Amino acid sequence: MNDRLGLSRRALLHLSAVAAGSVVLAGCSGGDNQTEGGGPKGGAKPTAQARKGSRVKPVAVPAKLKESPELAKLVQAGKLPKLEERLPRKPYVVPHNWLTPGKYGGVISTVTSASDSGTHAEYMYGHSLLRYLNDGQDIGPGLVESWESNADASEWTLHFREGLKWSDGQPWSTDDIMFWWKDMVLNTEHSEVPPDEARSGKGTVMTMTAPDALTISMKFDAPAPLTADRLAMWVNRGNGPGWMEPKHYLKQWHPKYNKSVGKDWATDKGLFDQKRAWIRNPDCPVMTGWKCQSYKDGRRVVFERNPYYWCVAPDGAQLPYLDALNFNVVQNPEVQKLQAVEGKLNFLFGGFTSLFLSDISSLKQSQAKTKLAVVLWDAGDGSGSLVFFNQDYYEPKMRKLIRTAKFRQALSHAYNRAEVQKAVYYNTGELTTGTMSPKAIEFHVNDEGKKVYRSWRDSYIKYDPELAKKILDEIGVVDKDGDGKREMPDGSKLVVRLDYQADTAPEHQHKNNLLKKDWDAIGIDTRLNPVPPDGYGDQWRFGKLMTNTTWETGDGPNCLVYPQWLVPMESSRWAPLQGEFYNQRGGPNERKQLDVDPYKRTPPRMDAEPGGPVARLWKIYDQTKIEPDELKRHQLVWEMVKIHITDGPYLLGVVANTPYILLVHADMKNVPARNELAMGGFAAPWIHPTPAVYDPETWFWTNPDQHTI
Repeated sequence: MNDRLGLSRRALLHLSAVAAGSVVLAGCSGGDNQTEGGGPKGGAKPTAQARKGSRVKPVAVPAKLKESPELAKLVQAGKLPKLEERLPRKPYVVPHNWLTPGKYGGVISTVTSASDSGTHAEYMYGHSLLRYLNDGQDIGPGLVESWESNADASEWTLHFREGLKWSDGQPWSTDDIMFWWKDMVLNTEHSEVPPDEARSGKGTVMTMTAPDALTISMKFDAPAPLTADRLAMWVNRGNGPGWMEPKHYLKQWHPKYNKSVGKDWATDKGLFDQKRAWIRNPDCPVMTGWKCQSYKDGRRVVFERNPYYWCVAPDGAQLPYLDALNFNVVQNPEVQKLQAVEGKLNFLFGGFTSLFLSDISSLKQSQAKTKLAVVLWDAGDGSGSLVFFNQDYYEPKMRKLIRTAKFRQALSHAYNRAEVQKAVYYNTGELTTGTMSPKAIEFHVNDEGKKVYRSWRDSYIKYDPELAKKILDEIGVVDKDGDGKREMPDGSKLVVRLDYQADTAPEHQHKNNLLKKDWDAIGIDTRLNPVPPDGYGDQWRFGKLMTNTTWETGDGPNCLVYPQWLVPMESSRWAPLQGEFYNQRGGPNERKQLDVDPYKRTPPRMDAEPGGPVARLWKIYDQTKIEPDELKRHQLVWEMVKIHITDGPYLLGVVANTPYILLVHADMKNVPARNELAMGGFAAPWIHPTPAVYDPETWFWTNPDQHTI
């Protein structure tokens, strides 16, 4: 699976075995014009609690700045410029209310499943132009100090901080953005493509210029009101779009600047992409708090402090406090857990490992020895382990049945979610039919939004096998031959497959076993179907797989920044061929192969049924992309949700907003507790990058000398 697909962490990373039983989980619970440092109107503001949330208005730069003693020694030795020469004129002051002044030194030592894992970048928000605050409810500055748009949000201007420097001390400028844009994105030889935020509501690519070294201008041919939201997504130049590359470093491997570079410069044989891979190339400059110090494939990756990092703590301390991040490669899930309970690491974010709720008891039992406290952050997902049917399944009769809303409604009513909640999720989260994130702003902006969410959540949640049988009888899915299994309306055999990658996490397998039992009980011949991981995605987009049972809906913090679960617009979710048809609109393939079988087109794609639910979703979504009024956009989202209710369910979830585990050593400070976060955390989606949004650069050790590599 691809990190760029907007999948949740659990969809991308294997978790540990989940055994039935009970565990005590304390504290769990179920754009408009922009101005300097501003966020979108309507976002909730931090509460009055002193340590909760983050300030939205930029914090004033402290009068006195300070630096790490190790860097101060290098300055004294003449090996490093003075601090004021390394920081921008107005450094970013981290605005979280839970912060206390820290100490320099020490190392985070944790585990990773692969030395080149994209999860390493998820600790560092330093390449992002703008930043999410308050669990995505607000948008704050980043590399961009201030920004504004015109009245209809078709033109945006970004003003960057003066004096930014790359980790090698070279000046950062908008040339580094234009290098990425002109010499990579718009260069057809390179694989980089325009990200969503670079397209207008009509789907056409913006025009981007750099009037000067600190200004970027973006012009769209239609309103693009969500531009600021989308510039805060992901960790840019990590798991999200690049948005910049160090031109002074990389141009030596680009043929435009070095005529001796071969024609294969942008392929695996060329050096360009190898050299720009900063998570494994120590020589590649970064704008993040730490830079790669050493990379040992399959063994360990160490990131050391960036002396030019452009962020400071509220007390004026240049960040990061920690000397380094140490990622030890441990592929075996059981060994990962063993290292945790034996105290061989001093921090762990469960979303990147194989730890799950079933492990909490053993983790707490070992806490006296390891000093690793179990901290829980809200996932913010809308489903837990998800099931969704392939609306574009290749076999016509089964496809017709899958597209029959009452068929899916019957199966939803036959689903004993409470049993799965108890056995797999230890009674955490809230039972749900399956929705977008319950933390999405559209569901909190007013009473109507709250009502829409509850209606979606509860639409087909009732566990009622008799009702399920009655609905199936009404649509002709009955047992016609007396074998105890229901047939298709025409009397042919009906088999429902629960497809999943053969190496998927036990969380999903356990849920699938319980779901099979429920559907078998109403006469549906349900079969578990493990599929080799290689080629799973291609089988899905070609319509060969019937269901996907191993993802969760984790995107947010609003339903439009990454709406692929809500609207079919690409080939990985519940209507892959229709989604691909939408994806090709406006492109060179849009009018090609229309006389070819949709399943044999390149890529496979089919138009939506005229007047059908997908066509209606497309029409409304196209309106959202050019609607500058925020409340009207919310209302359009509610209209799409209503289609999911009347013509759904398309997403069969279990529980929403279950916890994610962190292991935090007793000596580590400034890691926020759940009650210090504006909405309890938002840990599941990659586009709300956790833990980066909570600035690990501010975390520190009370006794740094006891936590070294």
